[in-house]
Amino acid sequence: MNLEQIRDDIDALDGQLVALLERRMALVSQVAAYKKQTGKAVLDSKREEELLAKVASLVSQPDFKDTVLATYSAILQESRAYQVRKLAEEQ
Repeated sequence: MNLEQIRDDIDALDGQLVALLERRMALVSQVAAYKKQTGKAVLDSKREEELLAKVASLVSQPDFKDTVLATYSAILQESRAYQVRKLAEEQ
């Protein structure tokens, strides 16, 4: 496989990742609405710890574990920031 083919494969995966992230963010919007209705805090440290542990257990390539966890941590951070913005918009 040459570099161009590898990059084409990455581009195809990126398209799938974007679609999945959009689906995830739609659910995060629902979480923000629920938290607003119930007065729950945006940050749920226990939930995030559980999610990161679950993600770590799903990584099959040990060399990728730290990178996958860092990426997922960034997703959680951005999801929290989005929730904060959504809650601020609705006030």
